[in-house]
Amino acid sequence: MSVSRIGKLERVPLREVWKHEAHNFTQWLQENIDELSAVLDLNIVNVDREQSAGSFSIDLVAEDAGGGTIIIENQLEKSNHDHLGKLITYLTGMGAKAAVWIVSEPRPEHVAAIAWLNESNSAAFYMVKVEAVRIGDSPAAALFTLIVGPSEEAKDVGHTKKEISERYGIRKRWWTQLVERSTKVSKLHAHITPGEYSWIGTSSGVRGLNLNYAVTQEGCGAELYIDRGKDAETENASIFDQLYEHKDEVEKTFGGPLKWERLEGKRACRIKYLQKDGGYRSPEEKWPQIQDGIIQAMNRLEQALRPQLKKLKLG
Repeated sequence: MSVSRIGKLERVPLREVWKHEAHNFTQWLQENIDELSAVLDLNIVNVDREQSAGSFSIDLVAEDAGGGTIIIENQLEKSNHDHLGKLITYLTGMGAKAAVWIVSEPRPEHVAAIAWLNESNSAAFYMVKVEAVRIGDSPAAALFTLIVGPSEEAKDVGHTKKEISERYGIRKRWWTQLVERSTKVSKLHAHITPGEYSWIGTSSGVRGLNLNYAVTQEGCGAELYIDRGKDAETENASIFDQLYEHKDEVEKTFGGPLKWERLEGKRACRIKYLQKDGGYRSPEEKWPQIQDGIIQAMNRLEQALRPQLKKLKLG
């Protein structure tokens, strides 16, 4: 049984095939755009060279099957920041739907940047590696490899990141308003810088025992959070148990029941009041009423716990 002879694929320096990027490679690509279209799974048509975008000149401007603008930037060398900046500038300047960056050597940080742009932008970004290859004495051929491009997964990640960013912004507005309103009742949290997370707090006067506000989309709370640090599980539980011995007195002074959470198996413990009638997803015009309720609850909680904190036996 005979075995067919298989040729060896050899790589050819790009500058041996296309001596000048603009005059040779860009012209060749314009005339052979189908080779790039196949790699990107796009139907690229109506390709024009050296289109202006303000004071800049774009290597290639084309269209997809739906008429959307595609810009193509060529770089027969290692990717660099300058070309990445041009790519973004050209895309925004032309109002393009997609941008293709062809390079000979994609640097990892630029691959990551293109992936991030696909997560964070409505346009599609592609990074393509170009090589020149041949077998034996055959003419050199272009070999395009898609390094990174848009995907549904990237869009989903982008939407998730956007939602998280929006959530952080909403919470910061919530805390800014709450801290401002709380100073009218007590100076306890007056020095707190509003953050973006789900809680803010201040010391109760005892190390590791903080008076925290917490907020979720649907509710908010005021609590004493007990955590004296690493390897302090036993001490935290002891402090909780000492306070729990005065549960009836604390709740009477507070004016209602509290959630006493020893949190078995965890390091910290807490004593909490939960207000279920509104969180940061509530209409903002209702925030003042919701926040005033939890501010009053924090003030009552601090007053109810203060005498008992002074009596604690600490390790």
